[in-house]
Amino acid sequence: MEPVFFVMAIMGCADGASGCTQARVEPAHYATIQQCQAAMPAALTRHTDIDYPVVTAACQRTGLQMANRGDAVTRAAR
Repeated sequence: MEPVFFVMAIMGCADGASGCTQARVEPAHYATIQQCQAAMPAALTRHTDIDYPVVTAACQRTGLQMANRGDAVTRAAR
């Protein structure tokens, strides 16, 4: 089974941080969302060449993800 990890998407946005589009993805993988968020300031300084008024980042979960259906067991009527 492929592990779950986080990647950081570098986003270019219009003024006011609206209309954001993904411009790049950092090559690093992070084991937790906290590690990804802690790496954001350094990553943003590496991507100042993006031609948008506002550059931001977002951590995104990737890898194999399983859905939890909870108590979705159904029984056939007799």
